[in-house]
Amino acid sequence: MKAIAIFNGSLQDIDLPLPEVLPHDLIVRVEAISVNPVDTKVRKGTAPDAPARVLGWDVAGTVTAVGSAVTRFAVGDAVYYAGSLVRPGANSEFHAVDERIVGNKPATLSMEQAAALPLTSITAWEALFDRLGIDRHGAHAGKRILLIGGAGGVGSIAIQLAAKLAKLEVIATASRPQSSQWCRALGAAHVIDHHGDMAAQLRSLNIAEVDYILCMNSTDAHFAAMAEAIAPQGKICTIVENQAPLAVDPLFRKSATLVFELMFTRSMFGTPDMDQQHALLNEVAALIDAGILRSTLGAAAGSINAANLTRVHAALESGSTIGKVVLAGFDC
Repeated sequence: MKAIAIFNGSLQDIDLPLPEVLPHDLIVRVEAISVNPVDTKVRKGTAPDAPARVLGWDVAGTVTAVGSAVTRFAVGDAVYYAGSLVRPGANSEFHAVDERIVGNKPATLSMEQAAALPLTSITAWEALFDRLGIDRHGAHAGKRILLIGGAGGVGSIAIQLAAKLAKLEVIATASRPQSSQWCRALGAAHVIDHHGDMAAQLRSLNIAEVDYILCMNSTDAHFAAMAEAIAPQGKICTIVENQAPLAVDPLFRKSATLVFELMFTRSMFGTPDMDQQHALLNEVAALIDAGILRSTLGAAAGSINAANLTRVHAALESGSTIGKVVLAGFDC
């Protein structure tokens, strides 16, 4: 089968055997993929002399085979998912994935539109509802949340979940007119610039503090601002690893919570609640089909091959993308 792998320091078109089917696995014909910062991080962290590794953790496609223990899906089902960091990625014509982290594709979306959603939807959902403890049915309606990096992939779905499900007052950050407009269209009540003094910008909006913060940009760069803006007994979640020790004293004085979110944790450790990702992807699909949420597809970048993937990786690393960038169909 055709695949794209990181090999000898660059993304290359290669041929690989078809994947083995484990008992809980689906074999999926990959029809569309999207690219995430994790792809670029893994690429950059792969040694030049390492064996070829297939990247890619966002898929929409069709089930072509099922393992002996599969109960949730059948051949022919249209699915979407993010996969596991400890298994081969999905930049390949066919991909093996555990059914417990797979959802039924939203019926109203194309494969391209669906491929924009899985990894970021899981991340945003877990961050907001599991880590920060926000009630998704509106019990915390009216509370304020600051979303740092609102126009990115995770931010684009987090705005919608926070505003439309949880009914929070959403303050998103964006640094360009286009990204600011994108955030407002998705449901942000206010937009501020994370390159400026965020606390001062909040005060200019008569917002002295926020109840929740979800950081999707740079924990190191924004930690001091987050510590200043968070309310006493408030909660901060970050999806970005810090590169240096954090000065957490201000959080101690406020009895504030700092928690991390990595959507690969459940699949990486095979946690007992691993199938929660199957359930939440199905719930996201239902919300999409009901018109409550929308796809975060920002741009289509052509067919799935090494040249196009290399170009998309560069765009993500430049910080110039809005929403998710998707590729569809193999041409390598």
